[in-house]
Amino acid sequence: MLSRIFIQNFALIDQLEIDLKNGLQVITGETGAGKSIILGALRLIMGERADAKSFAKSDAKSIVETEFQINKNFKEFFDDHDLDFEEQSIIRREILPSGKSRAFINDVPVTLDILKELSSRLIDIHSQFETSNLFTEEFQFGILDGLAKNKSLLSDYQNYYSSYQNTKREIEQLKSALAENNKESDYKNFLLSELEEMQLDDLDFEEIQNQLNIQENAGQISENLSEILSKLNQDDFGVLSNIFEAKNKLSKLSELSSEYQDLSQRLETAYLELKDINTEIENKAENLEIDPNLLQALLMTVNRLNSLFLKHQVNDITGLLEIREELSSSQNSLETIESQIEEKEKNLKLIEKELQSLSQKLSENRKKFSSDLENQAKEIFAKLGLEKAILKIELTDSSAYNLHGKNNIQILFQANSGFPLKPIQGAVSGGERSRVMLAIKKIMAQNNALPTLILDEIDTGVSGRIAEEMGKLMQEMAQDLQLIVITHLAQVAAKGNQNYKVVKFDENAITKTTIVKLSENEKLNEIAQLISGSKITDAAISQAKELIK
Repeated sequence: MLSRIFIQNFALIDQLEIDLKNGLQVITGETGAGKSIILGALRLIMGERADAKSFAKSDAKSIVETEFQINKNFKEFFDDHDLDFEEQSIIRREILPSGKSRAFINDVPVTLDILKELSSRLIDIHSQFETSNLFTEEFQFGILDGLAKNKSLLSDYQNYYSSYQNTKREIEQLKSALAENNKESDYKNFLLSELEEMQLDDLDFEEIQNQLNIQENAGQISENLSEILSKLNQDDFGVLSNIFEAKNKLSKLSELSSEYQDLSQRLETAYLELKDINTEIENKAENLEIDPNLLQALLMTVNRLNSLFLKHQVNDITGLLEIREELSSSQNSLETIESQIEEKEKNLKLIEKELQSLSQKLSENRKKFSSDLENQAKEIFAKLGLEKAILKIELTDSSAYNLHGKNNIQILFQANSGFPLKPIQGAVSGGERSRVMLAIKKIMAQNNALPTLILDEIDTGVSGRIAEEMGKLMQEMAQDLQLIVITHLAQVAAKGNQNYKVVKFDENAITKTTIVKLSENEKLNEIAQLISGSKITDAAISQAKELIK
């Protein structure tokens, strides 16, 4: 139950606070007094978009705060969202001058989605301009599912439906990725085979280039090695023989004086190193072979590697190894995608099996309770002066699963005998809409366990006996929930358990609006004014007393 409303700095409201009770709460006021402003503020609690232009003072924040009496059925919601459960819970929305919005539940900051989820379970605001809701499939399913007590079943179905849609979308994405990869698969396979054939792990590009240089220049190398050996080994003028002779002479000098020992040792070392070099050159000269086949193989290998470097835009074998790994991973990825598609398709079949079972149960329940809805509507219509009106539920099987199961729904209506049933959006006239909508709201209120319902001038366009019957119907509804009614009808206002009036006034040359709770005498005068207009007559007072009685 909505027990308190506090509004600050919103449109014409400077500050407003009102306590509400259970039962039928009636709000009246002249046209333009500001009733819609209060509803607009309450819609912020419902999570609707805030507009900083609505501020009375542009430099101060706007606050809308509501207090609800709630039962322990809501504790699970509070636990799920890590909120403190209190039987007197406060929902607050603050709009900063910058336009930024903040929401709180029991002083804990929450997202707008959480705010909407909670407020939608606590309060329903129906405006006179919202009868078009009746024409939507979602609303029509809501009426029937409420009567059929399908809430838990529908929640289970919609969880599976969400998984079904997500899994189908994932499969399509995977198939798209697979198709895209398959377009390039043959070329990638070719590139991978080309790299694998090169046996890159066993290749040393620098060594290959070195061997190639040797083979390509073998003649020149052999000629130079021969000349070097000749200069080192000539009998009379060879480097080795001359250094050998110099080494021996320096050795004799070192025997005569220690001053020459170091030089002698150094020349001995140089001689030995030169002999070793000579031996290695001899070995190189002996082992040097000119092999045309080897030369051809080396040329082919280098050319292929250079071609691969250019093709893959890398500079060395390490780069080619990385490309090979990427291509191999890409091929493995294709196999992984195929495996994922297979797994998800299996999962989709299991989900679809559950969907089939749940949608069948939903459909059976709906068909079972369709006649109950039709009979209840007919009974209420008769009270509201629509004695001949008939409402019929037309349920058909849909070809595919949708958010509501595997059904399509259409509400058919006829207001007078002898006319065919037609879809309600084309069959209900302007004068009938408010009564039809009230009947629907009555049925929904009985079955949806909504704590608070606000009806904004749903009685527009009716008068006399029908107005009286609408008031009685609202009294009945208020026995099961808190019903807040904004009305211009004396017949409805007279039936309020508590009455309030929205008034507009000027203060310091600024127009403001507020709401006041009416005493019994003020309620009497307000109803009389609704009857007679601005001037309250004795006859109006008398009639008002009769209506209240």
